[in-house]
Amino acid sequence: MTRFKGRTGPIRLGMVGGGQGAFIGAVHRIAARLDGEFDLVAGALSSTPEKARASGQALGLDPDRIYDDFAAMAAAEAARPDGIEAVAIVTPNHMHAPAAKAFLAAGIHVICDKPLTSTPEEADALAAAAAQSDMLFVLTHNYTGYPMIRQAQAMVAAGDLGRIRVVQVEYPQDWLAEEAGPGNKQADWRTDPARSGAGGATGDIGTHAVHLAGFVTGLRIERLAADLDAFVPGRRVDDNGHVLLRYEGGAKGMLWCSQVAVGNENALRLRVYGERGGIEWAQEEPNKLWYTPFGEPTRILTRNGAGATAASQRLSRIPAGHPEGYLEGFANIYAEAAAAIRAHRDGGTPDPAVSYPGIADGLMGVRFVAACVRSAAQDAAWVTL
Repeated sequence: MTRFKGRTGPIRLGMVGGGQGAFIGAVHRIAARLDGEFDLVAGALSSTPEKARASGQALGLDPDRIYDDFAAMAAAEAARPDGIEAVAIVTPNHMHAPAAKAFLAAGIHVICDKPLTSTPEEADALAAAAAQSDMLFVLTHNYTGYPMIRQAQAMVAAGDLGRIRVVQVEYPQDWLAEEAGPGNKQADWRTDPARSGAGGATGDIGTHAVHLAGFVTGLRIERLAADLDAFVPGRRVDDNGHVLLRYEGGAKGMLWCSQVAVGNENALRLRVYGERGGIEWAQEEPNKLWYTPFGEPTRILTRNGAGATAASQRLSRIPAGHPEGYLEGFANIYAEAAAAIRAHRDGGTPDPAVSYPGIADGLMGVRFVAACVRSAAQDAAWVTL
């Protein structure tokens, strides 16, 4: 921490993965710079040295800070007086753990894409490394950065819905409805269990869905029963999953994730029903939250509109009626991370309102995937997490 104490200006950021042709790397870079909190100054952007160099040059990085691999980058940046304070890890899942551990050991904060790792064993080892480190670990479950999700969370916590009875969450897509052709980098690693992990759709988007449900409701899963399928012939990971959830305290849930649901793009949707009311939110219309008190007409609450909570307002940048979306929600995770990093480097604590997913959320996601795979192998038997 003393290496950065008193530093002003944008937080120096590095990136591992996310080179040319990688979708999520560009999203992270936009999110990181949207509020002027981060400055990308170093990168090991590809596993291929030539592509890593070309990608770094295209982003205007100093040639001396374009690295062929993450280990060299962690060591070199830790030794520099102007070294990076944080690193964004946006590689395929199987590389999250080794990269994150290298930077934690080097005294550099980690901002990691989800899921945490590709196996429970890697997740446990990474959690142990994070616990031994003084560095922050941020997991980019970006949908928690939407203002109306913070609104929903605040309403549940305030008891507006009463005791929660039913949670329904779904995330259908259709982009893997047929075998991807050669050269489709995104499909290639996501359907390879050696790089994605044992879960396909469950790991890629099911983890987003289950985390969002827990983030809003505060409920913890006790048991689940999962029916997983690989509908595309020859596919080695699931592309569709139906999961029954039993939460601690008695609430029941259902989760559906699919990447073969023709006609769906990114249709993440959450419904929560309690004794006194229900709410519904759809990612493709993120500035609205449907709220129905029992026995009363449904109300549509809008981002920064009438009835907005302080939790949602602090993550809104513009007046009501001007839409904010995916990139702004993603940027909110980076803004929350920046606040925590600044407090950490100055020896203080961040505002209590600052909130972001961390290592515990990542552990839950990996264990969720493993439990789904284990349940499906037993003909959708009930299993514990």
